[in-house]
Amino acid sequence: MTIRDFIEHYNYFITIFLMVAGLFIVIARGNMIKKLIGLSLFQTSVYLLYITPAKIVGGTAPILDPVYKVYSNPLPHVLILTAIVVGVAVRALGLALVVRIHEAYGTIEEDEIFSKDGEP
Repeated sequence: MTIRDFIEHYNYFITIFLMVAGLFIVIARGNMIKKLIGLSLFQTSVYLLYITPAKIVGGTAPILDPVYKVYSNPLPHVLILTAIVVGVAVRALGLALVVRIHEAYGTIEEDEIFSKDGEP
């Protein structure tokens, strides 16, 4: 692999790094807030994975005009906007659940919650 290949595909390397980092945080951490941050990193990597091939060099908006020959497909961008809204809703729900868990158990660490024999 040459440096030129790396420069041409740097978005994919960033995507892989964010995906691995987010997955590691979700699996390895016991703090629920940190798990939500890891989930956010993972979601961001998926956004990049979909947006990177959607960009067409020299493409314009899909407005029919005889001057333009190459058009970009707007569907991936619309899907990512929808995914961002869903991601924000998931994070809000996750934070609300963490607040309720903290009220019930007095902690947001998984190992402490599991060691309380299921009694709030």
